Formats: sequence, C-alpha cells, structure tokens
Amino acid sequence: MDSKAIRSLFPMYENGVLMQGKPLIWLDNASTTFKPKSVIEAMERYYCQENSNAHRGDYDLSYQMDVEMEKTRKAVASFIGASEKEIIFTSGTTASLNLVAFGYAAKHLTKDDEILISESEHASNVLPWFEVAKQVGCQVKYVPLSKEGRILPSAVEAAMNEHTKIVSLAHVSNVLGHELEAKAIAEIVHRRDAIFVLDGAQSVPHLVTDVADLDCDFLAFSGHKMCGPTGIGILYGKYELLKQTEAVFTGGGMNVNFYLTGDAQYLEPPFRFEPGTQNLAGIIGLRAAIEFLSSIGMEEIQRHERELKRYCVEKLEKLPKVTIYNPTSEAGIVTFNIEGVFAQDAATFFNSKGIAVRSGQHCAKLLNGFLGAPATVRASFYLYTTKEDIDAFVDAVAHSEDYLDAYFN
Repeated sequence: MDSKAIRSLFPMYENGVLMQGKPLIWLDNASTTFKPKSVIEAMERYYCQENSNAHRGDYDLSYQMDVEMEKTRKAVASFIGASEKEIIFTSGTTASLNLVAFGYAAKHLTKDDEILISESEHASNVLPWFEVAKQVGCQVKYVPLSKEGRILPSAVEAAMNEHTKIVSLAHVSNVLGHELEAKAIAEIVHRRDAIFVLDGAQSVPHLVTDVADLDCDFLAFSGHKMCGPTGIGILYGKYELLKQTEAVFTGGGMNVNFYLTGDAQYLEPPFRFEPGTQNLAGIIGLRAAIEFLSSIGMEEIQRHERELKRYCVEKLEKLPKVTIYNPTSEAGIVTFNIEGVFAQDAATFFNSKGIAVRSGQHCAKLLNGFLGAPATVRASFYLYTTKEDIDAFVDAVAHSEDYLDAYFN
C-alpha cells in the first residue's frame, strides 16, 4: 500500500498542518483518525444541497434523506456481514455499549447473575456494566489476563459459571493491541448459554469483520476511528436479541402510536432505537468512509499496520531504557515507557517535535496494576502512516531524556 500517495486524499496532510511549527506526524489513530476528502465532500453536499430531515416530510428532499439513511444502513451491514435490520445508528461505541447494557442486560439479568469483562477494557466497556450491576444487584467479574496481557479462550471458559450471563470484551485492546480469539470465545460463551458482546472500536476500522463468522451477539463501533465523522456509531445485534432489547431513549420517529392513557406502541428494530433527528450528515459521511476503506481493502490496511508495528518495535528494542508493553500484539499500537521520563512529559516532548501520541491511562484504568505503571505512552498507526513517521518517532524516543527542553525552550 502506498501510504504516501494515500495522504494526498486527506486535507490534514494536503493543507500542511503544523504542530509546534513542524510538519504533523499523527500517531494517535487509536483515539481518532483523519478524514479523506470524499467523506468531507459527502457531508458538505448534505449541508449545501440535500439538507432536510428524515422520516419527517412529504417532499422530495425528505424522501431522499430516507433513502440515504437506508443506503448507509445497507453499506454498514455489508461491511460487517450483517442484515440491514440488525444495524442501529448511535452516536458512537459508548452509546452502543450503553444501549446493550441498559436496554438488554438491565432488563434480563437478576441479582444472582454475573457479567464477565477484563482488566484491559476501555471505560466504555466497564462503567455501563458497573451501573447495571448496581441497578440489578448482580456482580461484575474479570477474566484473568495472560502474562502478555491477552484474554485466552481457556481463561474465559475457566472464569465462567452457571451465573455468567454476559461476556463483554474488546475485540482489540486499545492499550495493548491484542486481538481477541473472538470466534473461539463466542463458542464457549454460547455453550454456557450466555451473551457475547464485542467492543469493536479498535477492530472494525482495521480488520475484516464478519459478525456471522465471529458469532458475536452484539458489536459496537465508531465512525471517527475509521476515517468517518465524529458523533456517529453503530450497534449491531442479532435480530432476535434486538427484539428483546428495550429502548433506552424514546421520542419522535421510534413509535407507532401513543395515547392519553399513557400507553405507547414502538416500532420494531432497528427503528425502535433511533428516536429524534439522527446525525444525518454523520450517517452520510460514514457511508463515504466505508466506501473509502473498501476501495483500499481491509486486508491491505491490516497488512500495512502490522508491517509498521514490526518495524517500530524492532527499532525501539534497540534503544536503552525503553520498556515496550506489547511487542507481540497484532494491532498497529505500540505502548511503552521511557525510564526516568514520565509518560506525559514524554508526550509533551514528542509534541515539541511535531509528533502526536497519547499518554496517560487511555481510559483503561483497571490496567494500571497489571502493567505496573501509572501511565504509559501509546503510538498508534493507520493506513496513511509511513515508515518515515516511525523513523522520526524513534529518533524522538532516542532523545527523550531532553524532555525538559519542551518546557523551557
């Protein structure tokens, strides 16, 4: 894949954006990704030529918006191997996981039940379950991590019992970048008559995703991590489970009728879960992002990221005083620390070189004890990351003991 040529499709590169007066090196793709021109133009076209609401008007523009929404639903379904009726528009992974937690789990679990997650989960796949446990009186338990920080199928099986009703795990860890053996875990979870929820925020943008093959019951992901707009996300759910899920939000557009008596009839999924005016520009932009990624090929994107990961780790391992926490993980994520340099100080130093990385706890605060570090630095790659980016980053790491220069120069 020619990542240099791909950059010409992204205004953030074409516009020569600088940071600290230096050309921007963007290595925070696990947080959010740049948007190609095609996505921006699709959203601009909506605002400039197609602006209307959906499901609200008996005129051409409104009807066309109905059509555009369903085109995107169809595109998402095709992208992940699902049925259109199993695709729900949300504001992002967080909203999607909350819908599963409060719309499904909180309505079906009892005080005797257990929810199984892991220490490596993002806050969006931890806090909703904490709240469900408080509401229902059930317990949240944890799959033990391997020495590498992986979640092994055997560990999931050992952690489950007759009380386990929900197993919710990240398909790819946002800190360590380990890829879950999701298909094997799904078989274990279903054999125990439990529900398997996948947080796909870090997997769908980077891997070929087929929910039928994975056999997950729910899958959540966000548009902004896959070259799409912010504020748009997807919840996939098996249709029979969606029919058993209650609406967390109610309002216009999701009901058949309601009466003075207080009774109401709601639409069938997916429309039951899409009240009010949706992020229509975001929905259009998401389809453009899917078309963009598909034109490059998810296999090619995955290959490129793994090549960059190996290249970066090989170079960092030659440097003294660098601890890499995930050298063998599959994703294009490198999480590390530099001896004698606090993570935020390191990130500030990289910023002075025009390099954007993430530092801190990465919304995975349960992982601190496992890593034995209060904070780490994370560099994450995507389809437009180049080996020259990695070289500049590694050179900055090699000179990171000069981090005070970032504060006083």
